[in-house]
This record gives sequence, structure tokens and C-alpha cells, in this order.
Amino acid sequence: MTKPSQPACIAIRREDKNRWERRSPLIPEQVGQLIGEGLSFVVQHSDIRTFSDDEYREVGAEIREDTSDCPLVLGVKEAPGPVFEPGRAYAFFAHVAKGQPHNMPMLKRMMELGCSLIDYEKITDDAGRRLVFFGRFAGIAGVVDMLSGLGQRLAVLGFDTPLSHVRLAHEYGRVALAKAAVAEVGRDVVEAGLPPELTPLVIGVTGYGHVAKGAWEMLEALGATEVEPVDLPALMADGDRRSVYRVMFREEHTVEPVEFGHRFDLKEYFAHPELYRARFEDHLPHLTALANCIYWEPRYPRLVTKRWLKQAFAGDRPPRLRVIGDISCDINGSIEATVKATEPGAPFYVYEPETDTARDGVQGPGLLMMAVDNLPCELPFDSSREFGTALLPLIPALAQADFNASLDRLTMPGPLRRALILYRGRLTPEYAYIEQFLGPKRSSER
Repeated sequence: MTKPSQPACIAIRREDKNRWERRSPLIPEQVGQLIGEGLSFVVQHSDIRTFSDDEYREVGAEIREDTSDCPLVLGVKEAPGPVFEPGRAYAFFAHVAKGQPHNMPMLKRMMELGCSLIDYEKITDDAGRRLVFFGRFAGIAGVVDMLSGLGQRLAVLGFDTPLSHVRLAHEYGRVALAKAAVAEVGRDVVEAGLPPELTPLVIGVTGYGHVAKGAWEMLEALGATEVEPVDLPALMADGDRRSVYRVMFREEHTVEPVEFGHRFDLKEYFAHPELYRARFEDHLPHLTALANCIYWEPRYPRLVTKRWLKQAFAGDRPPRLRVIGDISCDINGSIEATVKATEPGAPFYVYEPETDTARDGVQGPGLLMMAVDNLPCELPFDSSREFGTALLPLIPALAQADFNASLDRLTMPGPLRRALILYRGRLTPEYAYIEQFLGPKRSSER
């Protein structure tokens, strides 16, 4: 049996989701390495990509608009329907595995055109661990933006704090610059202290995956002191005004068994969340800020409900909680006050619990929310480089895959095979369940 020939080229498409999306799946240095291994690349021109056309051209890539002779197209984010062409294979973050309504038209268009789809989010090892991701940078950028919002919000409320000097992540552009600036703010807190009314200033992080680790990393740069959830009640009476505190919450801190005397079991919770009820709101009175980094589905209990917020903001004194950075950004999801997504240029809105409304900016009664839905794009150089480092070893096998073969004859390593959502216009068996989210079929499809 002969091996399938390599495609004429691999295309890197221009990102066009919004003006902030400046990332690339492979940086020029990585493209040059793959060209040295016998592959060829066509890169679409982009006015906003953080890497210039000339940088790709210098490593041997061809810069042109037409990529129709490239059977394989690499991107970062979802693409609009007109981008897709019949029979081609595409790799990008598709955001369709949960049946996300806003991306079903895109998926249907790809099916109509007989396209194949590899979703980066589903590239995993044999143990189910993701292999390529931007999560760390979502956590880093999310905490930077959240701290900036907290500083602005406190200033509006009449508090002068060093946090007012934190800028938005995209204004730094690089992780090292953001860390240096946040570290300087941390030193200012130690030197000048915080207003007694804000002490202790406690920042919570939900989750412990790649996103949460990025958030934790930035709080470490701030110099925040680590505490455990069990320590929070005592800390309220004994906090230091020259310190910022950080606390990480795992599943056992966010839910409890419904049945009295039943012990928490993580595997059981994942399999049967109906046996558990929410308890995270017990921690909220101790937090100044919350960075939400969890993976969430509707079958799991919410972390923060509108009901709790309405009660908390109903009194004469506002709650301690000033801002939530919903890095996970599930609309009406684990944070019910996430009523919309925002973008890096305008990342904040104030959720007013009494009226269930949102006001853009940092002013007005209620809770400040940060809900940027593509945070890694604020750090395009570092995030693209790290993502490409993880993706690069998989590219030769992806380039050699014969997408004209039948599915049972398709030669593809396990991590890529597990990420194959569409093959020649049809959902693969593992993802057949997505059919239920596509809506009624037209008569021509029956």
C-alpha cells in the first residue's frame, strides 16, 4: 500500500474574527523548520497579525491571497462561511463540541461543502489530556485585566490603591512586561498598604487546569500570599493591609453531596453531578475578586447565581466582592452574571442585580464583570509561540493524511484522530451527537 502524497502546501489563513485577533497557529521560525523538513506553506496577508508577511517570506513561505491549491488550512479561531471551500481540511478552534448555537451555521456549511475539521481543543493524549492550548495565556491576560478593572472600580468608589496603575493586558503585549508591571504594583502594596476598608484583599481562583495555572502565575508575580479556603473566615479578622491574598478553589470547595453524611468523590461528581449541590457562594463574602477558570456544562451547579447577587447587593452596605473576571466566559453559565462577552478594548461592564441589567464600563451600582472571550489574543507573540511549539510535532502527520481515503483507511495518529469532528462533510462517530444541535434538516438533505 502506497503512502498518500504530501499536500502541495499547507495554508495559514488570515484571522478575521475581530481586530484583536493577532495570533497565528505557527510562528515564522516554526514554519521555517517545517519547510526544512520538506513541507511548503502559503500564508495569507494580514494587516494585524503580530508576525509580518516579511517574517514568513524570509523563512521560505509564499505570501498570497489564494490558497485554493492547499488541501490543508490552519487557523486559530472560527471562520465565516464564505472562507470554506469544497473538500478541504481545516484545523482551528471550532467551538462546536458542546453544540454551541452560534457556530452551528458554520458547521453546517462545512458539512455541505464536504470539508474535514480538526478541532485543536480535542487534540488529546491517551489519557484525555489536551496537547495544544492557549489556556495559560487566557489565565495570565484574564488576571491582568481583572486587576486593572479592580483598580479602576475602586477608584470610582473613592479608594486610592496601587491597583489603579495596572493596565490592560493588550497594552503590555508581552507576558514579561505584564509581569514586571504587576510585580511593581505588588511592591507598592507592601510599601504603601491598602485602605483599611478593603483589608484583607482576597482574590479567589476557581479551577486548577492550564487556565487557572496562568491566573495563579500572575498572582504570584503580584506577590500575593497563598491561603486555603478553610482559612478565609479567620483571615477576615486578621488580614494584613500590606498584603494581597490568593486562594484556589477545587471542586470539593464548590459543591457538597446532597445526601447528609455522604463524602465528596470527584469521579462520582463528574459522572453524577445531580448527587451534589452548590456551596461555593458560602465563600463569596470573603472574596474581593474572583477569577473564574473552570470548565463548566449546564449539568453542573453554578458558582455564582443572580439570586445570590441580588440578595448581597440589596442591603445598605455592598458586599466585599467587587469584581469577577470570568475567564471561562460561559454566557449565563457558571457565573450567571456573565450576560454577555466583551472584547479587549472594552472588557468591563457593571452587572446591576436588582434590575438584571448590564452597563458598559466601570461605573454604576452593582458588580464589575470582566468577560473577554478571547483573552490569549491580548498576548499574541507569547501565546502563538507556545501554541505553535505544541502543534508543530503534529503537523507532518496531519500534512501526510490522505483526506480522499475512506474514514476507515485514514492514517492519522491518535491525538489527531480524536480531534477529527468532520470527515468529508460527515460527523465522525465520536461526534455524531452534535447532529441534535444542527436543527431540522432541509428536505434536500433527507
